[in-house]
Amino acid sequence: MQKMYEYENKLWQQGYKYIVGTDEVGRGPLAGPLVAAAVVLDPQNPIEGLNDSKQLSSKKRQELLKEILEKAISYSYAFISEETIDRINIYQASKKAMLDSIGKLEVKPDFILSDAMPLPESGIPFEAIIKGDTLSASIAAASILAKETRDAFMIEQSKIYSGYDFENNKGYPTEKHFEALKKIGICAIHRKSFKPVKDIIEKQLSLWEGIDV
Repeated sequence: MQKMYEYENKLWQQGYKYIVGTDEVGRGPLAGPLVAAAVVLDPQNPIEGLNDSKQLSSKKRQELLKEILEKAISYSYAFISEETIDRINIYQASKKAMLDSIGKLEVKPDFILSDAMPLPESGIPFEAIIKGDTLSASIAAASILAKETRDAFMIEQSKIYSGYDFENNKGYPTEKHFEALKKIGICAIHRKSFKPVKDIIEKQLSLWEGIDV
């Protein structure tokens, strides 16, 4: 556990009080929002077992999420819609989501640890750590909160947009998802700037253009 708290311990020793970890989930899906989370952990209440959300089982993530929500000094999350992703691109959407989630915290952080994303726009001292969700407890906590929040959202969306297997693939490109795109076409939450979706839209447009009205 001590290794995951190395960045935090160093900063706490330097006198920083509210160190926030931030991470995003949902860069790769063809559908649904991007979600970022921000978590300020309590130095007096450490959480054991934090790690990159992708390396944890669903059961373990849910156990850790419960602990994060109980023990963190502050936490928040932010959604960036597929329309915004299409408009500003996925990199800018990731940055915006992180900044938005930090801005929604109940405390003002005095240092940011981010997963690989430089955040000078925040006006707060920061360190962007490559693979930060495997190296920093705060970033790992944010990755768990972001993933569980987004997964729950996509399961709800699967009830509205059936046939795409969103309850299982969470909008990521899978064989079932591709089959549904070919068979059903796109739905309202698909990212229209992402290549497989864009290709289908262009194909449909070319078919319409070939029809004499």
